[in-house]
Amino acid sequence: MQPILLLSAVAAALLFGIGSGYYLRYLHALSKKSSVELDLKEKELEAEEKGLKIIEKAEAKAEKLEAESKAELKEREEQIKHKEERLEKREELIDERQITFDSEKEAVREKIDQVKEIKAQLDERKGELDTKLEEVAGLSKEDAYNTVVERMETERADDLAHRIQKLSMMGEETFEKQAQNILLAAIHRVGNNMPTNFMTANVELPSDDLKGKVIGKEGRNVRCFERMTGVDVLIDDTPGYITLSSFDTIRREIARVALETLLKDGRIQPAKIEEAIDKARKEVAQTVRKMGEKAAFDAGVQNLHPELMTILGRLHFRTSYGQNVLWHSVEMAHIAAIIAEETGADVAVARAGALLHDIGKTVSHEVQGTHVEIGIRILQKYNVDEQVILAMRAHHEEYPYETPESIIVQVADSLSGARPGARRDSIENYIKRLTELEAIATDLVGVQKAFAISAGREIRVMVNPDELSDLQANTLARTIAGNIEAQLRYPGEIKVHVIRETRVISYAR
Repeated sequence: MQPILLLSAVAAALLFGIGSGYYLRYLHALSKKSSVELDLKEKELEAEEKGLKIIEKAEAKAEKLEAESKAELKEREEQIKHKEERLEKREELIDERQITFDSEKEAVREKIDQVKEIKAQLDERKGELDTKLEEVAGLSKEDAYNTVVERMETERADDLAHRIQKLSMMGEETFEKQAQNILLAAIHRVGNNMPTNFMTANVELPSDDLKGKVIGKEGRNVRCFERMTGVDVLIDDTPGYITLSSFDTIRREIARVALETLLKDGRIQPAKIEEAIDKARKEVAQTVRKMGEKAAFDAGVQNLHPELMTILGRLHFRTSYGQNVLWHSVEMAHIAAIIAEETGADVAVARAGALLHDIGKTVSHEVQGTHVEIGIRILQKYNVDEQVILAMRAHHEEYPYETPESIIVQVADSLSGARPGARRDSIENYIKRLTELEAIATDLVGVQKAFAISAGREIRVMVNPDELSDLQANTLARTIAGNIEAQLRYPGEIKVHVIRETRVISYAR
């Protein structure tokens, strides 16, 4: 009986414990639920407050933008209003001017009609007078004219001879002025700035780190580059740049292109240097051909042999006194065409002769003979028209002028080379030439002072009037000009002014 009671007690205790546990768990769940609901409620209130604040800010910003927009709109409306007012005033002014113009135009028309009427009356009156004169004289107009001319020829033979001589001199002056006008027109139309090259080329270093690669171990790379290109490489001469120096402009251009390729690649070694130089030679050859074709096209010279245009393109890398020889030749072609057209010469021959006149300079340092002789042989090799050869070979007066086009080419060469700004010397040569020019004049007897002006194109010589007469001053000018030609080398011509001035001063007291 006791075990049963014990079991019953244990079972009842278990049931009570289980019930108590569920009840406690239920109470815990209720308390936790209420705390979560409170948190949610608080967060909801905070969200509502934030929303209200955001709405207030948005409304304030909207009001501000609306005010700014209204102000901007008002300002634009005022600007438009001002513009409309100005346009209205301008229209009124234009209308007033149009009215004035129409009235003036009508007045001019009336005056023209009046002048026409007066002219018609005068012509009619003149005809009547001529008829009356013929009736009175018993001679026609032509007979009277012939009679007067015959009498004047008889009575004024000497005067007519002097008059004819004067007209001849005036004709020469007219022809000279006409020639000057033709030359001035040619210079004005073609006198543009010419591109120039120097004796060095600079290649920018992207980084100082590449300087060591260019030099190489113990200078191996730079020696290899100089040996293969034939140029001098100056690395520390200009900060941030590598300077390439050579008298051969084509070699210098090949070296520049090859060095730029190596600097972009970054791998600089003898094998890469050789590869870059070969590639640069091909690129420069293409450039030479393109420049020759462009020059022939710009100069208006057609049907040249392709190899001859390639030879011509080499002049792009040749300079004379700082003037690019290729574009000097193109400029000459335009000047020669203008002069040939004005004088009735063959324009095509003049163009071609001017363009090809210096083609011998492309190989003048490689072949014996002057550049004119070399140019003649080149043109004969490519079967160029004989008239073109005759036109180009006399531009330095080594050959006689055999055709009008040869004179035109020589004149075009002088104009293109001697015009201001076409050529330039170094400062040292420039100062030296001016000093020598003044010294030639001051060494002569009777000269007080000499001044070289206009960049050495003109020299003014002041002489002592007590030592030299006017005739001696003329002789002195010719002497100075002869000494300059014999002692100096210069492009174009130098004008010599000898000034002899006598001043007599007296005082009245």
